[in-house]
Amino acid sequence: MSSDTAARPSRARRTPFGRPRKDDGPRATFRQLLPYLAEHRAALILTAVLSVLGAVASLAVPLITRELITVVQRGGALGGLVGLVILLVVASALISGVQHYLLQRTGTSVVLSARTRLVRRMLGLPISEFDTRRVGDLVSRVGSDTTLLYAVLTQGLVDAIGGALIFIGSLIAMFLLDPVLLGLTATVIALSVVVVVVLSGRIRVASRRQQEKVGDLAAAVERAVSAVRTVRAAGATEREVAAIEQDARGAWTQGIRVAKVSALVVPIAGIALQASFLVVLGVGGARVAAGQTTIANLASFIIFLFLLVMPLGNAFGAVTSVNSALGALGRIEEIIGLPSEVELDAGIVPAPAIETTDALRFDDVVFRYPEKAHRTETEKAIADIAPDALPEHDRTVLHGVSFAVPRGRRTALVGPSGAGKSTILALIERFYDPTEGVVRLGGEDVRALDRGALRAQIGYVEQDAPVLAGTLRQNLTLATPDASDEQCVEVLRSVNLTEVLERNELGLDAPVGEDGVMLSGGERQRLAIARALLAAPPILLLDESTSSLDGLNEQLLREAIDAVAENRTLIVIAHRLSTVVDSDQIIVLDHGRVVGVGTHSELVGTVPLYRDLAKHQLLV
Repeated sequence: MSSDTAARPSRARRTPFGRPRKDDGPRATFRQLLPYLAEHRAALILTAVLSVLGAVASLAVPLITRELITVVQRGGALGGLVGLVILLVVASALISGVQHYLLQRTGTSVVLSARTRLVRRMLGLPISEFDTRRVGDLVSRVGSDTTLLYAVLTQGLVDAIGGALIFIGSLIAMFLLDPVLLGLTATVIALSVVVVVVLSGRIRVASRRQQEKVGDLAAAVERAVSAVRTVRAAGATEREVAAIEQDARGAWTQGIRVAKVSALVVPIAGIALQASFLVVLGVGGARVAAGQTTIANLASFIIFLFLLVMPLGNAFGAVTSVNSALGALGRIEEIIGLPSEVELDAGIVPAPAIETTDALRFDDVVFRYPEKAHRTETEKAIADIAPDALPEHDRTVLHGVSFAVPRGRRTALVGPSGAGKSTILALIERFYDPTEGVVRLGGEDVRALDRGALRAQIGYVEQDAPVLAGTLRQNLTLATPDASDEQCVEVLRSVNLTEVLERNELGLDAPVGEDGVMLSGGERQRLAIARALLAAPPILLLDESTSSLDGLNEQLLREAIDAVAENRTLIVIAHRLSTVVDSDQIIVLDHGRVVGVGTHSELVGTVPLYRDLAKHQLLV
């Protein structure tokens, strides 16, 4: 099962005292951010051009101011110089407004691209990835983490282009005006840059940890809300609130750490500006008094100083936002970097096809769940600290399972809980691949088939009969979006759900609530079965499909399945043998092994386990 086997969890890093320390996780680099920006290169290029134009206008103002002071000192007419300054200021403001709109628009588009890409990858991951990941944390990555990418564009990244031009232009102009003052200014600024570089790494780590805590919080809320009735009934509301508050406080604590580090970065630009200004004012005043420079040059130098420090402040802000975004991007890229089902299939070499009249066939199938899906969270933590402290688990669920399912017949899988019945259906659907052996559909290794094409031939009703939030119609037509109203009504009638249609005037457009909460357990199960029946695939997999039904509805459902099962292959899992005694073939499983195959009457006489099951249910 190479496609689904996960690597052993990495060991946690340790403190000097030997205690495990939580890994900071994968960190994104700026290069990983570039693909998101490249999708919007046209808008970014236009924004960069506007930034350059704005920089040119800003650099021209001190030079014109210098000429104004010189003309005033000589007693000459100002002429059009004042008008030119006003024109430049207005043009700079207009350019800034257009640039702001483009940045906001592009930032929103980058978030959309990231969310679309992340959701597409997330929903295409192997099922084994969902066995160990919390839903709330995945939702947090789509919502909270992607939002931080917005700040990259709106808080100074693209402005850095114009800012760099202003910075370089100001340096050149200041060098030409007074190299001595420039040297003093550069010393102060260099010290501030060194401090920011040192702090930037801490911002990225703190931001990532904050996003992880936000993911923990989202997972805790999702857990409590999804089981709110159970929580209330158990009188555990206050305990759940306390647990969520603890996660919320953890997110708050990490947020405070980000704020503390950011608080050290933000004032640096102001300190650099004030220190530079005082140095220039003091030293520059002395140089004017000594006749080493002019008042006009000093005034122009001071304006260039402000222009120099302003993009520097923007750059410091960009460092904070970019490092925060890169921390979140690391969590996004962690998911995007996982191989999808399609990518995993590229490395599979399927077994040669065989000629057969069987619809499905298992040949010496061995299956064991990946270690990460098998171990509990406590066991994983122990394994991180002391990898040899835990004995190796026997994670094998199926042991050399072989059987054939005749085409157009009904096959039942029976056996005690944990025998491997649901795992067999999961292998047919290719939620997992066998560790050893082959699962065949029509004689062909299912790993040689496109998963979409494979699943289009199979209708699958899960044991817990999930219902999606939405309407009756949306649930029914999940696999058949073009089904007519008449077809939907007919299939609902076949599973005795006409009452659900009639109790709401919206009919097929009636909402079913989150997780189908507005339906009873039996109604949810029948709705899930109706969805599979509406698709009418050649193969139907029913996992405990009648477990929540009363006697009357069970009989009605059996009649509906009998009607739709004609000329179709059915594989049914049931604990109640009364629902499968008339099956064409019954396969008895125990501890992941096939211990008997035959009809009800044959198995009662030859397989002790089956006979015991039948006795307990008064069928013999």
